[in-house]
Amino acid sequence: MINGDKNFLGKVITGDESWCFAYDPETKRQSSEWAGEHSPRPKKLRFQKSKVKTMLMVFFDSQGIVHKEFVQEGCTVNAECYKGVLDRLISRIRRVRPTLYRTRDFFLLHDNAPEHSAAKIRQFFTQKQVATLNHSPYSPDLSLPDYFLFPKVKLQLKDARFDTTEEIQKAVTDQLHKIPAEDFSNATKKLETRANLCITSNGSYFE
Repeated sequence: MINGDKNFLGKVITGDESWCFAYDPETKRQSSEWAGEHSPRPKKLRFQKSKVKTMLMVFFDSQGIVHKEFVQEGCTVNAECYKGVLDRLISRIRRVRPTLYRTRDFFLLHDNAPEHSAAKIRQFFTQKQVATLNHSPYSPDLSLPDYFLFPKVKLQLKDARFDTTEEIQKAVTDQLHKIPAEDFSNATKKLETRANLCITSNGSYFE
């Protein structure tokens, strides 16, 4: 499809959900420190991710964020919940990507989680005339949210501490707003390279 349409990747809207924590321990790279040859081994405390958390659901394309929301506390992300999110996504596409909405010349790319592939969701897509792309199972390297958006946002929040879900949501929203449009475009272009790697390696994926 990419080979047949040079503008194909610009028509892809992708999304997923991810937990964001009030405290997410720093990465190994962040916690590394210089030490002399005979310096004592630095002591590191073991921390666990905070139980105060909020779930981000976000959709974006090569231009930037199309729609984002945080799941209400206590709400289970099942097919019914996801259908409501998709309904709001379609309304958002109508406002921020009016040409794509009018022509329906866009494709939704999401993974194969049960709530994403339920019969109720497939029926919703048919009713709304939304075309979807198949996502290879167990392929985080082909998931734009996994290899681009979530790491980019969460790396900036590592080792930060928040007291409430509202504070987490504000920090996450601020980070989303800081991502340049060029980063979305470059990350989307990488999808072709990653897909070709998957094909030439007979389905293997790369972290």
